[in-house]
Amino acid sequence: MRFVASSLGNNASRVPALMLQGTGSDVGKSLLVAGLCRVFARRGLRVQPFKPQNMSNNAAVTVEGGEIGRAQALQARAAGIPPSVHMNPVLLKPETDTGAQIVVQGQIAGRAEARAYQGKKPDLLPSVLESFAALSEDADLILVEGAGSPAEVNLRAGDIANMGFAEAADLPVALVGDIERGGVIAAIVGTREVIAPSERNRIRGFIVNKFRGDVTLFEDGVTILEARTHWPCFGIVPFLSEARLLPAEDSLPLAAYRESEGRPIRVLVPVLSRLANFDDFDPLLAEPDVSIEIVPPGKRLPEGADLVILGGTKATLADLRFLRAQGWEEDLHAHHAHGGRILGICGGYQMLGRRVRDPSGIEGERGEAPGLGFLDFETVLDREKRLHSIAGTEIASGAPVQGYEMHVGVSKGPALAQPLFKLAGQPEGACSKDGRILGTYLHGLFASDAYRHAFLNRIRPREPSRVHFERRVDQLLGQLADRLEDALDVERLYAIASARGKKN
Repeated sequence: MRFVASSLGNNASRVPALMLQGTGSDVGKSLLVAGLCRVFARRGLRVQPFKPQNMSNNAAVTVEGGEIGRAQALQARAAGIPPSVHMNPVLLKPETDTGAQIVVQGQIAGRAEARAYQGKKPDLLPSVLESFAALSEDADLILVEGAGSPAEVNLRAGDIANMGFAEAADLPVALVGDIERGGVIAAIVGTREVIAPSERNRIRGFIVNKFRGDVTLFEDGVTILEARTHWPCFGIVPFLSEARLLPAEDSLPLAAYRESEGRPIRVLVPVLSRLANFDDFDPLLAEPDVSIEIVPPGKRLPEGADLVILGGTKATLADLRFLRAQGWEEDLHAHHAHGGRILGICGGYQMLGRRVRDPSGIEGERGEAPGLGFLDFETVLDREKRLHSIAGTEIASGAPVQGYEMHVGVSKGPALAQPLFKLAGQPEGACSKDGRILGTYLHGLFASDAYRHAFLNRIRPREPSRVHFERRVDQLLGQLADRLEDALDVERLYAIASARGKKN
């Protein structure tokens, strides 16, 4: 069945909208949409971000109790609205190299191997269009982010992420190229050459992103691109170094971590194969006295650190095997024996116990395995996924804390008699008697300034920093919007989006 714009309903067909597609992955589409959300929201428009299909294990909880990609939650924040499941109706969460969990409108809808998923995409288009229509009911403008690139024409059949959706919703497109990786002229021209003529006509112009240095040096490049593509240039966006400090969608901000080296409080983060919700670490990175060292696979955990954080994972049992294969289990026990601390968050928390069981294959193959044995409890993965925002206090300090839970699995055992938090009036997490082994299901915990200070102060006595993390995120979004106002022809972009709304 072929879906066209008329299937969206009158309002969804009329609302101004613009889609940003890229010449490849990681060209900066997510941050450009976030910045433009803030640009237009500051002008008094009701802006809704939208990404038809996303692939990421970095997710956020919505107001409906569902989950979407972290990038769309950041875009919603930039627009000044709460995140909704309709902003990212299809979320793929990789569990293996070839398979992923499928989340539709915020809820688990099954899993599929990559080849099988290609056949499922047409069945998901109605949900995607339904979500787009739902956002249109309360929008003056919808900014849509593509996934990957329309140049991946081998994936064009049944596409819901790029031109397939743009055609179904009758959207104009701006094409984004990344000059930092090199070859931006070939990437933009090449994209034009491989897509269908009708798709070329849908692209209204291009944006050159991540330019370092004097933008006038690329004037000839713009001339060449405009001549070869017959598309206008909407602007050249400078490399935004501060963007690395905003929550990332699907890659660790390695440059920012490297810059933190040498600070007094030393934190290690082993990179699990299915590491999820790694933006939990961002508030620590913002502290001027905290160094975060990313430990890649194949490297042993360095000695002498104050803290090791085992982060969330999309596949706890698989990552337990992965952790052991790197030799990290022995390193963790040596770290603890020498006075170091360990914090497990979500899947990392489950690993700290005596055993993890997955009798139904919720995260892949059925099975069970011994945990790391730091805390006396066991976890059974079940089909119910807990998705909600929650707040409370840390028991040790009384500091307020808030965040969200996003996990399958129930943990039970004697260790839970010494909880870490009291959330919504209930005990949560576990803490060893010596206070050096901590586990919690609470994501986003370090964004709470008072709790973050209390936690760090126990590692090394310190004065409270002046870091107000949530305020800083908003300030960075404002700076991003300022840069885009200077670099892009914002009025022209809005005119193109509005012209779409006047066609029917």
